Amino acid sequence: MSLSQVSQVILVVAVLLSFHVFASTEQEIAHLLSYVERTQCLYERNGTKHNGVAAVKHIRKKYQYFADKITSSEDFIKYSATKSTISGKHYLIHCPKKATRKSRDWLLMELNRFRASKQ
Repeated sequence: MSLSQVSQVILVVAVLLSFHVFASTEQEIAHLLSYVERTQCLYERNGTKHNGVAAVKHIRKKYQYFADKITSSEDFIKYSATKSTISGKHYLIHCPKKATRKSRDWLLMELNRFRASKQ
């Protein structure tokens, strides 16, 4: 096999791997959006609490705005669902009978749980 052919094979493998990673990331992001949307917890942004449906609407807007920076599910959480880009305040999650926590921590915990369920 010539060097040119080896290079072509490597390129094809790299492209196929990137499609798999992208599909996996998209599946994880879809899961996180669904998780937020159907939660009984309240999502606090800049002092105002929102239900899951309203929270997802806002997160989707930020996701679209930051799409060029998002290459992983962790990036999605960081750019779309962690804190206000205007005030810098972290989003908080208020769940019944549980301590208030940062949305970043809450979403990373769910992402890890989701990944573990796929293995």
